[in-house]
Order: sequence, then structure tokens, then C-alpha cells
Amino acid sequence: MVAKPQTSVEEHPANTARSLHVLGVMCGLAAATWLAGAEAPTKLVTTGLSPFLISLAMVGGVFVARWTLPTAIKGTGYVFTDLRQKSHLIAWAVLAGSLWALGNTLTVFAVRDVGLSIAFPLWNVNSLVGVCWGCFLFRELRGAGVGTWAKVVGGAVAILAGAVLLAYASSHGPASSAHRAITGVAAAIGAAFMFGTMYVPYRKAYLSGMNPVSFVTVFTVGEVITMCALAISFGGGAETVMRELTKARSDLFWLFLGGFCWVIGDLFQNYAAKYIGIGRGIPLSNTNQLWGLAWGALVFGELAGRGSSTEWLVVTGSATMLLGAASISSAVAPEREQVSTQEAMARECIRYGLSVRHTEASLRGEDVIAADAPAHRWWDALIVIGAVSIFAWLGWLAKIPPISVQIGWMTALVLIMLAVLVGCGWILWRQTRFS
Repeated sequence: MVAKPQTSVEEHPANTARSLHVLGVMCGLAAATWLAGAEAPTKLVTTGLSPFLISLAMVGGVFVARWTLPTAIKGTGYVFTDLRQKSHLIAWAVLAGSLWALGNTLTVFAVRDVGLSIAFPLWNVNSLVGVCWGCFLFRELRGAGVGTWAKVVGGAVAILAGAVLLAYASSHGPASSAHRAITGVAAAIGAAFMFGTMYVPYRKAYLSGMNPVSFVTVFTVGEVITMCALAISFGGGAETVMRELTKARSDLFWLFLGGFCWVIGDLFQNYAAKYIGIGRGIPLSNTNQLWGLAWGALVFGELAGRGSSTEWLVVTGSATMLLGAASISSAVAPEREQVSTQEAMARECIRYGLSVRHTEASLRGEDVIAADAPAHRWWDALIVIGAVSIFAWLGWLAKIPPISVQIGWMTALVLIMLAVLVGCGWILWRQTRFS
């Protein structure tokens, strides 16, 4: 039998639980805007670039960002102190990175075959996968009432119904892409299972009290190893991959930028998973399907010429999935479920010899690592300068890709992303100091 935590839910101030729920919801919504924007560069697959090359280049941007942002926010001393205290989570973070690399590669195939506006909502079925893992492995929804269960089950049904509508809509596209509909849908659903399972290490990390900025730093190791292996194995060998990277150097800036945007969205998603769980946080971040629809339809004109019936199918499917995600996300954890979550946390602490008191404090948004971690070091500045230099060099080589875009809509979406970053980032810092 799992021991109960030393501090009970009743001892927590009620406003703390409510404010952390609101914070988790805001982080989930912020993640949605950036995760959608990160997928826009995958449209380069329509210019003839290999999906493996695109995914590899995006992972390059992810690697740069996953070291730069944590370094700028907390410093390498903080990150390594956190990792040293919870070294058992390093392997889990590498596994999560590997699952992301597989899922991201599948999304590129899906975008190539059925388009961004169709593929995006399909791979967001990962929210349903996340709900299942959260329930079975981390005691989410244990002790929840009938109303909470009804919201979650109803939301899951809506997500599946929306996916069916979108899959059906994908078969009504132009003749040139109709024969790819089955493979595109299969790739998107495969990505959903990879992304949904990826959230298991997320929740395991935060039930152990790890800071999201520390987790994502190791996360990138699995991404790089897996993506290099995929690109070399299926891309014709290391020499061929290097030759293609050199040939595509004018496009690397956009792919690296996509990877950087993904990391910002993923950080927000990690904070959502930490404070409201994967069963609620992931469906909320999957409202990125509407932002993905906006990028695909408004910026790239993917729905042009498909007819009003297809447009209505896509819009209805997306709206149905959004309603399902909203239903799941509105299911606020009652007191009994919070006790169940604490028991899951205590189980992790007992298994790995962690402090229950410190882990509880971390889940309340308190920074328990700062006192043990050194301040920013001089080499932290070198890491940030190096990252900026890489992007500046790639930007110097970059050329405008031969893809038709609506500049007005693209500018509007980018401004929304920046506003969300500043607004939610400030609230997250004010309330938790990014803990």
C-alpha cells in the first residue's frame, strides 16, 4: 500500500489550487498557439524536401532552443543541480525525446499527403491517448465524481468523432492528393500515439518534482539520437544526408525557427502538464488544431478549390474536437482526486527516495531547487550568444521559399503568438518564477 503524503490537501490554501488550475489552463492555451506555428515550416515538404531532412533540421533548431531557453531562464547550474537530484528521470526524458522525434517525422509525412489543416487535428487524437495514460498510470480521475467522468468521457467521444469527420474530409480533396489520403491519415494517427505516449515521462517527471526547464534539456538528447538514426537509415546514409543538408541550406533557417517555436510551445505544455495533469493539460494544448487550421487555410490556402462541403467538414470536425478538448479541460479535479494524485506522487517519492515535502512544494509552484543551485555562470552567456549566432548565420543564408502565403494573415498570427508569449510568460514568472 502506498504511503500517504506528509502534507494533506486540506492543509493547502484553497486559492492556491484554484490559481494553479488557472495557470495550467493558460499555459495549455499558450502552448497551442506556438505548437501550431511551429508546424508551419513543414510546408516545405511540398517543395520536394525529404520529410526526414525536414524533421532532422527541425530537431537541430529544437536542440539549440532546448539548451538556450533553460540556460537563459534558470542557468546551467540550476539545470544540472535538478538533474543530479533526480537522475533516474534522465532515461525517461531521453525516451520522451525519441518518441517526439518519431511523431514529428510522421507529422511531416501527414502534412505532405493530406495538408496541414487536415493532419493537425488528426494527430491531436494524442489527447485521448494522454487521458488514458494519465488515468491508468498516474491515478488521474481516481476519486472524481460522475460529473467529472462525464466531461472526460464526453470529450473523448467528441475527439474521436471530430477525427472521423476530418479523415472523411481528407478523401474529398483534389485528385492529385486523393491517393495519398490513407497514408496521410495513417501517419497522423501514428504521430498521435507517439505524442500521447510521450506525455508519460512528462507526468512522471513532475510527480517527482522536476522543473520543466530541466526536463526539456535532456529531452533533446533522445530527439537528436533518434532523428539522426532515422535520417541516416532511411535517407540514404550519412553522406547523402549531409549532401542534402548542404543543398537545402537556404531553407534551414525556417526549419530551425520551427524547431525553436516548438520548444516554446512545449515548455508551456510542460507547465500545463505539471499543474493540471496530462489528462487535462494535453487536450487543452490541443486547441492548436484551430491555430493549425488557421495557418493551413488562411496563410497557405489549403482549402481553396476543395468545395464548400469539404470546408464544412473540416470546420465541423475541428470544432467538434475543440469542444471535446474543452469538456475534458473544464473537469477541475475535486478534492478526492487531488488526494489520489498525491498518493501517486508519494509512490514516486518512495520508489526513488525523494523528499515528499519538497515534491509537494514543487507541485504548488514553489522553487525548491534555487537554494541549492548556483547562480548564472559566465558560460551561460556564451551558450545564448552561440545560439543567436547560429540563427543569424542561417538567416543570412536563408531565401524566401517558393510557397504561396498570405502575408497579412501570417503577420497577424505571428503577432498573436508574441502577445501570448509575453502575457503568459509574465504571469508564469510572477506566480512560480518558472518553477
